[in-house]
Amino acid sequence: MEFKAFKMDGLGNDFIIIDQRSKNIKLSNDQIVKICDRKFIGCDQLIFIKKNIKIDADLEFYNSDGSKSGACGNGTRCVAYFLSKENNKEEIEVWTSSGNIKSKILENNIVETEIGVAKTKWNEIPISKNLDTINLKIKIFDKKNKEFIGGTAINVGNPHVIFCVKNLEDFDIKKIGPEIERHNLFPEKCNVTIAQVINKNLIKVKVWERGAGLTKACGTAACAVAVVGKINGLTGSKTDIEFTLGKLSIFIDDKNSIHMKGPVSEIKEISVKL
Repeated sequence: MEFKAFKMDGLGNDFIIIDQRSKNIKLSNDQIVKICDRKFIGCDQLIFIKKNIKIDADLEFYNSDGSKSGACGNGTRCVAYFLSKENNKEEIEVWTSSGNIKSKILENNIVETEIGVAKTKWNEIPISKNLDTINLKIKIFDKKNKEFIGGTAINVGNPHVIFCVKNLEDFDIKKIGPEIERHNLFPEKCNVTIAQVINKNLIKVKVWERGAGLTKACGTAACAVAVVGKINGLTGSKTDIEFTLGKLSIFIDDKNSIHMKGPVSEIKEISVKL
């Protein structure tokens, strides 16, 4: 089987996009895993674009381990840019399993996407028992084996846990990420972020994505971190979240809806041979 696909990224968080609207390309779980494998083509997530007669498209997201993802902020921004080029539109609306998501295409490959209102109740995240989601009192250890207790859980289309620490570099996300992703508190696993608040307008982060592992950037994690910053009085309604390759700007409006703005790459057409 051979077919055309597209590659894009948002701050290095990369995606393979398969357009199923004109040609229904069906892939097995194993084929999705193979495409996402860095030894083959490689990406953090694979995205299917499907036909929707009322709005611009339906989106389906798959992690690199083949599991389905409910939401993907950077992936949605990339597809919004892709669809805007096709339709010559500045506003794009897509359906995801987390609801309809609207994006605005701005100048210089900047895309702003409204992710919606975060969920903070224990059963909405979900976690396995009724706990204070602001402080789950999960133990993690820094590189010197010093204990840190905390973790705020939040759902922005998928479950996240955020640890706000004094120094980001003291913690090994590659070690902590997989341990917390599979923690028994999270029946659907979770995305893990270690965050350092630099000031009211800037938070630096490292992210371990559920089903994808270490990633250069994660849009929903940026949204979750901004909400946690605001809840804890560490930031205001606007804050930048800094990843390895750049920043996403997050704004939480007066209805608590989260808006995420940042750059996307140009669209690269590729050929997939399976």
